[in-house]
Amino acid sequence: MRLSVFDMFKIGIGPSSSHTVGPMRAAKRFAEALEAADADRTAKVVVELYGSLGHTGKGHGSDVAVQLGLEGETPDETDVDGVPARIARIAREGRLNLLGKRSVAFRVADQVVFHRKKSLPLHSNGMKFVAYDAAGAIVLERIYYSVGGGFVVDDKHGEKPLVTAPDDSFPYPFTSGAELLATCEREGLSISTLVLRNETTLRPEAEVRANLLHIVEAMRACVRRGCEREGILPGGLKVKRRAASLFRKLKADQSAADPLHTMDWVNLWALAVNEENAAGGRVVTAPTNGAAGIVPAVMHYYARHVPGADDDGAVRFLLTAGAIAMLYKMNASISGAEVGCQGEVGVACSMAAGALAEVMGGTPEQVENAAEIAMEHNLGLTCDPIGGLVQVPCIERNAMGAVKAINAARLALRGDGSHLVSLDKVIATMRQTGADMLTKYKETARGGLAVNIVEC
Repeated sequence: MRLSVFDMFKIGIGPSSSHTVGPMRAAKRFAEALEAADADRTAKVVVELYGSLGHTGKGHGSDVAVQLGLEGETPDETDVDGVPARIARIAREGRLNLLGKRSVAFRVADQVVFHRKKSLPLHSNGMKFVAYDAAGAIVLERIYYSVGGGFVVDDKHGEKPLVTAPDDSFPYPFTSGAELLATCEREGLSISTLVLRNETTLRPEAEVRANLLHIVEAMRACVRRGCEREGILPGGLKVKRRAASLFRKLKADQSAADPLHTMDWVNLWALAVNEENAAGGRVVTAPTNGAAGIVPAVMHYYARHVPGADDDGAVRFLLTAGAIAMLYKMNASISGAEVGCQGEVGVACSMAAGALAEVMGGTPEQVENAAEIAMEHNLGLTCDPIGGLVQVPCIERNAMGAVKAINAARLALRGDGSHLVSLDKVIATMRQTGADMLTKYKETARGGLAVNIVEC
């Protein structure tokens, strides 16, 4: 599988990469296929959501996402502030515009179907799109799967690559941590340099750096917005946004007497991002939306507290984090609906830990060790969102994951890189644990906190 770092970091819209970003991309892909087929015959479109999407799609905004996607919107370009008015217009008119062109009947209550007790065969996040003509005959039917991190596959063609290139286009291909370390040792490269050289076979180095800095700025902007906005998060749980209040308190208290003052800031940065995500704001999928606060929080820690931190270091941070994410994507999963939250918060924690070790001068072996430590202590983490919303425990879970990532990096940097359990072994264990995990603990809101806390 050929993956780019830009597959692992996508600028998108909250609250969920698998339940919002993926369905939006799938809906747009269907609308494009319909246009190429026979869009002029289309009178209406029906969308059926299965498995985890059927269970928690309402709370994750899947119905909103498919409407936007059918109208031709993409997660990275959607005007997030204009979404409520747009959805209200579709509801009021009972029609939407396929790719912004052809008007067809669309009433959410009748044409977005949530199948809570049915699943499609290939993945728990399955979607079926069917277009009908005025006589009720099928014009086009497609099945897609949202497999985590905004990745979408269908039952025929798989994920459309961002850049067309042969599988052997990378000078330093790797499919395991062991291969990655062996290549770094043989070539005398750091992990970030190896990934950068791979990326430059797809686009010029200046473009790689510029695009990564664009992602860095999107992460910083998300933190800033999260530190400014107040109020109650949507969805009915009445969860109050805390980041703005915490930001004011930390700004007012600059005392160096508290040795854990820095931890408060790390918590703030993670909370800020995931409150924005829960509100449907602009976030960077890293590698998912539910875990989007961890990498930015640890990157902020690097920028504020590591001597010599600069934008080049931020680029190396993302290159390294991207390499670690690729290993999980290739060998396990980054889908909470498939392996639980260990595939989201656990992977993000692993990515951030390895990346921090890299920019703090760690060897490739220490980077691999940091990533392994972080995941080893997230194994078995369930995905049990209360009310099917990416709020509780998701927002605080990002703060805990960010702090854990920093500690994992520090543990690895105090050692020489040698350790008993390899990153490959812990990735395999995570995959096996996810396979053994009961479905009710995998983003269905049917187990754990989701059923043991009374919604009020």
